[in-house]
Amino acid sequence: MVPAAAPAQPSPPATEWGQPVYPEPTFASRPARLSRRARRRLRKEAKRTAKARRTHEKALGLETPAPASPAKRSSGSRRQKQTATSTGPAPGPAAVAGSRTAVLVREAATGRDLADVPLTPPTAGNGFLAVFKKRYLLKLLVKREISARYAGSFLGLLWSYIGPLCQFFVYWFVIGVILSLHDRIENFGIHIFAGLVVVHFFTETFAAGTRSIVRNKAVIVKLALPREMFPVASMLVSLFHVFPQLVILTVACLAYGWMPDAAGMAALLLALLIAMLLGTGCALLFSAANVYFRDFSNVVSILQMFVRFSVPMIYPYSIVADRFGSAAQYYLWNPLADCVLLVQRAFWVGTTSDPAHSAETDLPADLFVWGGTMVGVGFIVLVIGQLVFSRLETRIPERL
Repeated sequence: MVPAAAPAQPSPPATEWGQPVYPEPTFASRPARLSRRARRRLRKEAKRTAKARRTHEKALGLETPAPASPAKRSSGSRRQKQTATSTGPAPGPAAVAGSRTAVLVREAATGRDLADVPLTPPTAGNGFLAVFKKRYLLKLLVKREISARYAGSFLGLLWSYIGPLCQFFVYWFVIGVILSLHDRIENFGIHIFAGLVVVHFFTETFAAGTRSIVRNKAVIVKLALPREMFPVASMLVSLFHVFPQLVILTVACLAYGWMPDAAGMAALLLALLIAMLLGTGCALLFSAANVYFRDFSNVVSILQMFVRFSVPMIYPYSIVADRFGSAAQYYLWNPLADCVLLVQRAFWVGTTSDPAHSAETDLPADLFVWGGTMVGVGFIVLVIGQLVFSRLETRIPERL
């Protein structure tokens, strides 16, 4: 007679880092595999999870209704215990604190009436004003842009000084020395560098903002955040690089005996405001269009060449007034021309031998009136850019 085979012994559980890893238990198999201490620990974790879930729903204004009667409450408690026992360890509080969408789906599964909960798209509430409501995220984007630009660089932030200086010496040598234009303009180096600061600010904002949406497509297709944040972040990065240029310009002006005045500082702030509004508005407009047609980034590169010669930077405003006469007022409808003239009023005029005569001959009489008008034009461009961007942004993830 053959003896009956001994029942197979269960294999020990697999271990990971010295800790037992049990398979997902069920209600029928758990009493045979888990000890009483383990089951008690699971029940405590289930209670903590339920408490964390109720706290999270209360914070979102989605409290579960109270039970109808004690009898139902007792039966429901038994079902909850059976469910907690049969489904294994519940997720911790960090996993429970999910998004509002997960809470709504869970409430719908429990049969709760969600008629009073409004249905809104993920991008609801986004817009230009929402960018500044999420200032922490905007600060992170600006820091990332600055660190990425100088990542792996030996000189690092010094390049923000070297680039404008090299560009200044090229213009000064070619226009001033070779073409001898510096004979007609007193302190020609200050004159050209004052215009170069604001022109470089605008062109960098315009170009970087146009490419910002395409360059950050990995973030845009995954997160529901105000997409206007990326052109705005590009503008703030460009503004960050304006300060080293202003430091160089201030030191050079002090060497010529320049002293700051209230009107000059007001002119500088007005010029930066115009450039910020105009650059951000154009960046919003072209960044959305660049998603649909990549040709717009090349169009921006071509426009940058015209910008440098359409402002009184390498030539004085007096030439425009002498050449066109009364028609020179149409030249001042160029907002960037007014920006350059305002910065020259802030720095270059104070370095000349006769500031009053320089302001009278090389600046328009109503410069601040034109500056205030161009602020309004900048606001209009910003509003148009925001409207076009809002109209096109719904299909931006598809096009990316």
